[in-house]
Amino acid sequence: MRDLTRADITGIVDLAEKIESKAITINLSGYLAALLFFEPSTRTAFSFDTAIKSLGGNSLMMQSPENSSQQKGESFADTVRTISQYANLIVMRSAVEGAARYASELVDIPVINAGDGANQHPTQALLDIYSIKKTQGRIDSLKIALVGDLKYGRTIYSLVYGLAHFKPELYLVSPQHLQIRKYVRDDLVSLGVNFHETSEISSVLGDADVMYVTRIQRERFSGQYEYEQVKDSYQITARMIEQAAIKSNFRIMHPLPRVNEITTDVDALPCAYYFQQAKNGVYIRQALIARLLGVA
Repeated sequence: MRDLTRADITGIVDLAEKIESKAITINLSGYLAALLFFEPSTRTAFSFDTAIKSLGGNSLMMQSPENSSQQKGESFADTVRTISQYANLIVMRSAVEGAARYASELVDIPVINAGDGANQHPTQALLDIYSIKKTQGRIDSLKIALVGDLKYGRTIYSLVYGLAHFKPELYLVSPQHLQIRKYVRDDLVSLGVNFHETSEISSVLGDADVMYVTRIQRERFSGQYEYEQVKDSYQITARMIEQAAIKSNFRIMHPLPRVNEITTDVDALPCAYYFQQAKNGVYIRQALIARLLGVA
């Protein structure tokens, strides 16, 4: 997300709006996307697959390195170079930070980062920003609360850098052990982004336009004990929301999957938006694929 300008982001969001409203028609017939998922994925993998197929394109998917020739000792570089001979575009998820960027240096077709370790998840940030615009009517000058695992949650890092272009006021809500990394805090200061750090959800409920909740990233912890110490740090319930003086435009978002940070009774509240948010991923990813393939 640090590579994208404000104009880049708004351009992709605008194109997604046109695709969703059917104001334009995009035909990806004859195009093939290789979906290389070296790390588990549900929503991201399925939404990319849906995105290209619903526009007439095709995909081939690898959802586990155990099913590839890497099990035979083939290098990552050789795998990526080989796959690039079959496809027009690569979508990659990896537990290794920087894997997608490295892949993009090896091949001459576009590579989309679908999540790399605890680093970035740029297409998630784009669909989050699209969801914010759909629910709030704008992106600029909103009060956004980021809640939960701000240390290991890659969706947080991408979203923070994306929102930085739109003059937000950020509330960073986390346990002390899971506060946002210092270099990001320093970047927010240098970018002139107004932010507040707190450990109390209740202190921001009445101010926030959007509350973006993340799960505790168990797979990023070095040991089970460390995870157990913080796994139930926050839990948002319907009772908590109903007792708070929330704004009429207030929405709760979550990149999913959720574990126990949002109870299921919240799902029925008007402010719950996370399942619609997941659907928005198809339109954003269609817009991004179309742009990278030069058809829109």
